[in-house]
Parts: sequence; structure tokens; C-alpha cells
Amino acid sequence: MRGFEIADGYKNTEVKLPARSTTSSAGYDFSLCRSLSVPPGEIRLAETGIKAYMKQDEVLKIYPRSSLPKAFTLTIPNGVGIIDADYYENPDNDGAIFIQLYNFGTETVTLEAGTRIAQGIFERYLTIDADVAQGRRNGGFGSTGMR
Repeated sequence: MRGFEIADGYKNTEVKLPARSTTSSAGYDFSLCRSLSVPPGEIRLAETGIKAYMKQDEVLKIYPRSSLPKAFTLTIPNGVGIIDADYYENPDNDGAIFIQLYNFGTETVTLEAGTRIAQGIFERYLTIDADVAQGRRNGGFGSTGMR
């Protein structure tokens, strides 16, 4: 009922499916499928080549790996990325997961394909009794609107 697949358009790329490092690890490590450079003070989208499927009452939360800030002066700018269940097989992007990386350092950081940058944790969530949400997502970042 939950898992990872290689997204369309990445089938011939060196994509690593996210995996836990140990039996006690909470997070599944996400790696870059293509090299990436992030200039100082800027945000870039890191390609993972991965899509995730889950139950409708679950979310995949993406957190920076603990070594990311110290080793690379990079972090996820909003602290956590949220991947909703209806992002999977999205008609506009197939649900391919991109991770925002912000460089708070003073030099450009270049990461090679295969570098582990983030970890994903699946969680269940609750809704209110009078919930009125409807429809299905189309698009990626910010696709549900600003208001």
C-alpha cells in the first residue's frame, strides 16, 4: 500500500530507490539521480527520479539528511517537503519528486549523482469532521494555490 517507483522519464537514469540504512532507521534515504550545482544564496530543485505511492490518509514528509548542512551548507528551505498521496501519477509530472535545496554558504556547492540528500518518512494524518476538500491535484510545487 506504500512504496517507491522510478518516475516516467527516468527509466534510463541511474535512479536509486529510497532505502533505510538500518532496521531502526525511520527515514528512507533519497539520492540525486543527476548532478546538481547550487550557488550561494539560491534554491535549486534536486531531481530524484522517484515517485511515491501511499494510502489516501498518508503523507510522505521529506527532511534534509542530518549531514547535509554541515557537509555541504545546504538545507531544505522550508524545513520539510510534503508529498501528498494525490501527487502520485499526477498527469502534469507523473509524481516525480524534486527536493528544494538552499545553499546558505558562500560558495557554489556541486553534488554528484548518487549523493544522499534527504530522508522521507511516511505518516498518517487526521482530518476534521466537517472537511470539505475535493478534487485531485494537477501540477507540482504550489499547484494547490497560494490562497
